Amino acid sequence: MKNILFPPPKSDYLVSFDGKFRMGHSPTDKPKGAPGKSALEAKLAEEVEGIAKQQRMLYAQDHYSLLLVFQAMDTAGKDGTVRAVLTGVNPAGCQVHSFKKPSSEELDHDYLWRTYRALPERGRIGVFNRSHYEEVLVVRVHPNFLDSQQLPRKPANIFEERFDSIRDLERHLARNGTVILKFFLNVSKEEQERRLVQRIDDPERNWKFKGQDLKERDLWPKYLDAFEDALNETSRPWAPWYAIPADDKSFMRLEVARVIRKTLESLNLEYPKLPADEIARLAEHRVTLTGEAAPTADEKSAKKAKHKADKKAEKARKADKAPKADKAPKADKAPKADKAPKADKAPKADKAPKADKKAEKARKADKADKAPKADKAPKSAKK
Repeated sequence: MKNILFPPPKSDYLVSFDGKFRMGHSPTDKPKGAPGKSALEAKLAEEVEGIAKQQRMLYAQDHYSLLLVFQAMDTAGKDGTVRAVLTGVNPAGCQVHSFKKPSSEELDHDYLWRTYRALPERGRIGVFNRSHYEEVLVVRVHPNFLDSQQLPRKPANIFEERFDSIRDLERHLARNGTVILKFFLNVSKEEQERRLVQRIDDPERNWKFKGQDLKERDLWPKYLDAFEDALNETSRPWAPWYAIPADDKSFMRLEVARVIRKTLESLNLEYPKLPADEIARLAEHRVTLTGEAAPTADEKSAKKAKHKADKKAEKARKADKAPKADKAPKADKAPKADKAPKADKAPKADKAPKADKKAEKARKADKADKAPKADKAPKSAKK
């Protein structure tokens, strides 16, 4: 099988085109050694930036349209993935459709009518949150739904016929410029249980829970069989399926964004180039608007250099004005452990002040004078 518009980006999660895909071998969790949440979100931001850049050229070139199809079991994260992956994309170039129970008007047409009329026009990105694949998934698990479709015939191989129709439709779309990428968000039954409990326990998520979810959960094996057949029957080079592990939402979103970005890049999109005569007239229009001729290459270069220098100078000025990173007040030196007032040195054994000392000394001397000196024998009278 040959590619029609683009080579499907290589990925560990690309569903092969040989019909050998097996749900039992398809991982639901990110691989061991994968980055943590913060790193994954940082990489997602880069991928989203790349998608936004490509989308601007897709819109301007107006040759291709991009159709993104999302299918999954309940709680796999389709809405959040669409929001995360297309956050940076110009809303004017996007359209999102969620297909639920068919209306009476839709039932009056063939089952592909409602999705066909919602296809994105050239230059735009279209998202199908659930899609024409509901007719070979939900309807296959609940064949009684066929009763309300007012079909003129119900052959035993009706789902094989529907696979034929879907393959033919997608090949036709690819031949006419619609790039188709299909994502099956593969969540495990255990992780689904955890998320359903969250919806019950969190008042802000109660609205998402429906009792019917539990009934559908009981049909898990039948749904896995239906998904396996649908992916094998319709994964083709011009409309590939990717079975992305969905137990870790950050990893899942990054993988989806990466496939979209790589696909858009493979289209070699570019902004339209005007004919030489129109480019020449642009110069005249400029003079009409401004009264000046367009700057020469040298003038443009000089202007660019000046703009760069001004920007640098402005940045330097702001850096000077900015209160110098408030030097964290020098770690308020903890008030020197309030030196306990020097333990009032107990007055050294009441040392009498020096002056008192002298007085005391004098008193002692007086006493000594008064004390009758050892009666010196009177000097014998001079002869």
